[in-house]
Amino acid sequence: MSPVSTGIPGKILVRFAEPLTPGRALELGCGRGDDAVWLARKGWEVTAVDLSPRALDYASANAARSGVRERITFAQHDLTQTFPQGSYDLIVASFLESPLTFDRFTIFRNAFDHVLPGGMLLITSHAKVPGWSKHADRPFQSSKEALAQLEPLPGGWEVLFCDDVERVMKGPEGQEEQVSDSVVALRRKE
Repeated sequence: MSPVSTGIPGKILVRFAEPLTPGRALELGCGRGDDAVWLARKGWEVTAVDLSPRALDYASANAARSGVRERITFAQHDLTQTFPQGSYDLIVASFLESPLTFDRFTIFRNAFDHVLPGGMLLITSHAKVPGWSKHADRPFQSSKEALAQLEPLPGGWEVLFCDDVERVMKGPEGQEEQVSDSVVALRRKE
């Protein structure tokens, strides 16, 4: 992982968060911090968590370089053991995946209790990866399969969006391939 941010937020995050009124956001698995920095620049107060202390150091340095360090709280969490305290207008998990086995859907179900009324839980995952990926042989889930693992939804929740979004990915040798991302956006009713 490079200590320098690309500065480019995830397209799915931008698509769903751009129209929202900034409030409190929680990012599960912040990596280099690109999404947390984008949210902070848009006026959000962000809590960014990751398992890796190295990722948190990179993300914090990127936030400082971007002039938004004071708007982001960084915290180390093993989300299978602890979940950040507080309530949020937006909880985002972009590619919270690992070659190691862990129960992502228990983490997402825990997130339900931390979303404020009117708030959103946005989950983006790989649905289809390129053939050159070292993880191409791993099974990935469609958005409908991902949603099925979250059901039944708690009372007072609605599905805003559940679909696989296609995009073109460039490979390490310049090759291009169609991939898809599983996107599930849920809203807690007011």
